[in-house]
Amino acid sequence: MNIIREVHAKKYGLYHLSMRLAQEQEVLEESAMCSPPRSDEEVRVFHPSDEAMGTVSSLMRLRRNPPAEAEPEAQAEAPPAARNEEAVEAGPAFVHQEEQAEEEAGPSTGRRGRKRTASPGGPSAKVPCKKTPTSTYGLPFRRRGESDVKICAFQEEWCLHKFYLCRSGYFASMFSGAWQESNMSTIEMEMPDENIDRESFYEALVYLYSNNMAIPSHRIIAVLATASMLQLDEIISQCEEMMKASVTVETVCSYYYSAENYGLPYIKSICRQWLLDNLMILQTNALLPEISVHLMKEIIASSDLLVIEGEIDIYTVLKKWMFLRLEPTWTGSPGELLAAADLCFASCKSNSNGAPFLETDQGRAFVPVLQQLRLPYIICDLPSAQIIDQDAVIPASWLSPVYKEQWLTLLRAEQSRELGPMDIHVSDVRGSSMRCGGQIQMDEEHSWTWPGFNFGWDLVVCYINRRIIFRRSASNPSCGFGVSLLWQRKVAFRVRVTSLDQKGKAVFRKDTNYHVLCLRKDQELEVLNLENEEITFPMYVACNFLYLPGESGLGQCGESSRAPRSEALP
Repeated sequence: MNIIREVHAKKYGLYHLSMRLAQEQEVLEESAMCSPPRSDEEVRVFHPSDEAMGTVSSLMRLRRNPPAEAEPEAQAEAPPAARNEEAVEAGPAFVHQEEQAEEEAGPSTGRRGRKRTASPGGPSAKVPCKKTPTSTYGLPFRRRGESDVKICAFQEEWCLHKFYLCRSGYFASMFSGAWQESNMSTIEMEMPDENIDRESFYEALVYLYSNNMAIPSHRIIAVLATASMLQLDEIISQCEEMMKASVTVETVCSYYYSAENYGLPYIKSICRQWLLDNLMILQTNALLPEISVHLMKEIIASSDLLVIEGEIDIYTVLKKWMFLRLEPTWTGSPGELLAAADLCFASCKSNSNGAPFLETDQGRAFVPVLQQLRLPYIICDLPSAQIIDQDAVIPASWLSPVYKEQWLTLLRAEQSRELGPMDIHVSDVRGSSMRCGGQIQMDEEHSWTWPGFNFGWDLVVCYINRRIIFRRSASNPSCGFGVSLLWQRKVAFRVRVTSLDQKGKAVFRKDTNYHVLCLRKDQELEVLNLENEEITFPMYVACNFLYLPGESGLGQCGESSRAPRSEALP
């Protein structure tokens, strides 16, 4: 009976021994593929026959190519997988803090952070391990050699390698010895930017191992924020190219703020130009409240703003913008927006005992923006002046000096017989010129005049046969009764022609820059020729004018005024 028991025991032991050796062989093969052992590294090889006979397993030394020269001190020593150029693509080991699972039975591969588990023939030890998740986050991560650093972020842990992490300028500096973290095996990271999320951080780690990253369009900001923190210049450049090609009404503001935060001046310039071209055209309920006070101030102050009618229209857009900033939950239609804004400011006027809105607690935040309005070109037109007075948004203390200056300018124009500006400085015209314009839906003749008191100027802007022409026309009724009797007048001007695609991107742009033009009575001169240009309609014509000499004193530079409206030729 004892002999039979001994035979069964040996069979049982050999069975479990063979199972254990088969598991160990699989682990050794995986380790050999992913991270070949270093020179002089000892690997214990088990032979079933030796184990059955009770012999000690032999030690074998696996020889390989000599190690490469050491990296600079700022770089960590490369793990085995990194030294083998033909090894399978590496990835950091992913760990969940919350999730635990039992370790597979089998011999340990010697990876740091893992406890050795005994074979079935010895004492069993169930060690809780971190299970690689089955979600898309964990799939690219495979264990590659020995992890020498653990990164903790977003309530998770990543077992990583300094060699790969040092491809990031952020981690290279961290492990260079100047930081406390250079000698730490576990590093707790807190993200300094709310735009950095768990997914973008994970993708950045994958990039450090694989040198490849696909950036979805809706993830550009998060990836850019992460790449900026980790100093991944290639990813930043890729984000910049994607942003350049995808500026739309939905993305322009977020791109602008991101470009400002992460040092992308070219993208910031593109977004700014997009707003200058489209703000007066779109005015959507979604776009306006996203524009900050600082950004709106910059846009309204610019002479490059594409104005379809005149300065009073800029004031109307600002009323809508202020209302949506005050009432972000308002859900009416775009056609109801102006009426809702007027009702809101009328209520503010009533509740503040007639005090102007900009002098109330709610309105003071908007003062820097409204100060950029060029009031001389609003109050020169009676309907526009009545709107300003009725709304009680702008304080009377702002308007009184403008009315006084307009009166003095009128006297100067009537009594001094000044022909107009003799010489101009672009810096002066940019800050004080009249902004106006028109829209051409089809390639047909159009003309524009901008009603209001214009100091006797009888200027008409025409589009005829793909040419922009300036004409003096004393018989035009839009010029009013105060037509100048001077045989010659001068005007400082700039004309811009722009065509936009459906996303608001400029597909055609032409600019005359600033010039001084002299016109006699009923004379016309061509200022821009578009005959050989590929124009897309609708086309927008934007003008900047300065009618009187700089010393006339409207604003800091002094200039004349009126408010615009467009009309088509019969």
